[in-house]
Amino acid sequence: MSVDASGSSQPPREPAPSPELRRVTDARTMRALAHPVRIALLEELVLGGALTATELGERIGESPTTCSFHLRQLAKYGFVEEAGGGKGRARPWRLTSIGISFAAPQDDPAAEIAAGTLSRLVRERQLDRYWRWAETRGTYPWAWRDASTDSEYLFYLTADELKALNQELHDLLMPRFRDRLADPAQRPAGSVPVELLLFSYPLQLPAEGDGEPDSGQAQ
Repeated sequence: MSVDASGSSQPPREPAPSPELRRVTDARTMRALAHPVRIALLEELVLGGALTATELGERIGESPTTCSFHLRQLAKYGFVEEAGGGKGRARPWRLTSIGISFAAPQDDPAAEIAAGTLSRLVRERQLDRYWRWAETRGTYPWAWRDASTDSEYLFYLTADELKALNQELHDLLMPRFRDRLADPAQRPAGSVPVELLLFSYPLQLPAEGDGEPDSGQAQ
C-alpha cells in the first residue's frame, strides 16, 4: 500500500500494459476517437504514464469533469483503462496500447470518411508541434538543434516497394525504442520525447496500362 499526501492509503498503481500497437479499422471507433480532447488525453498519457482526470486537466487546460467524461468514452472503446488506486476523479488512467494505427478497409466508404477526419485532426496537432519547434528551435541547446532534421526524399517506387519500405522503417524504429514509452526506467539520462513524422505518398497517379497490378484485386 502507498499513502498519498493527505494521509489516506491508496493501493499501488498496477504495472503498465505491454507495449502493443492497436489497429483500428471500423468507422464507429474512429469517429469516437476523432475529438480534440480525446486525442489530447491520449497524447498526455503517452508522455506522462498513468494520470488522473485532474492531472490531465491541468496538462491540457480542461476541467476534471470534462476529462473524466472523455476518459470514460475512451475506456468504452478500449483505448484506456483504470490503472488501479484512487476513487472518482482521483482514479489514475492509462493507455491499453503503446500506439494506434488506423486505416479504412477497401470498399468501406464510411470508414474512409472517418479515417480522413481522424487523420486530419491528428496531423494538424502534430504539425502544430512541428511549427512550434521551428519557431523556437533557437532556444534549444545546440546539440538538439544539430541532432534534429528536416528532410525530404524523392524516390521512384512501385506500390509494393513503398509498402515494404514503410514496413522496414517501422521494424527498425519500434523494437529499438518502444519499450521506453511504457517504462521510464528504460530511458537514458538526458533523453526527452522526440516526435518523428513520416509521410509517404505518390505525387501522381500511375499511367494507365503501366502493367502494375492493383494489390487490392484478386489475381
